Amino acid sequence: MILDTDLARLYEIPTKILKQAVRRNISRFPSDFMFELSESEVIGLRSHFVTLKRGQHFKYMPFVFTEQGVAMLSSVLNSERAINVNIAIMRAFVHMRRLFEANKDLALKIEELERTVSSHDENIQLIFETIRELMNKKSEPMEPVGFRIPVEKRNA
Repeated sequence: MILDTDLARLYEIPTKILKQAVRRNISRFPSDFMFELSESEVIGLRSHFVTLKRGQHFKYMPFVFTEQGVAMLSSVLNSERAINVNIAIMRAFVHMRRLFEANKDLALKIEELERTVSSHDENIQLIFETIRELMNKKSEPMEPVGFRIPVEKRNA
């Protein structure tokens, strides 16, 4: 998602012009393409910035665009700059999606590895406990192991 002010800066147009173009074509921007932030969301957004310089506050609630909303902007803003920026933004969204997918696969592999290591730890602990038990058992004299020749056959 991307704010209208950021898009306007990329398109090199005033935010006011961007918002006017969107409002004139509002039917092209359903709620899953673009939405307006609430006052509480704007306050939360402001808290991310330590200080605001003069003129860097929100006079009107900002629009937030999804990937599909950015794509729709290319049909509303018909300049060469808008087309090139939209292409770059769409490529960035695709790249981010690939990164998220790669990280998701990595997270699943790490989770699987953790489960495997956990079961190995339990098995190793069981082996150590068994060895300790065997070491603590008092050993009884054992009969010699191996082949024995009966005494009468040895003397013959």
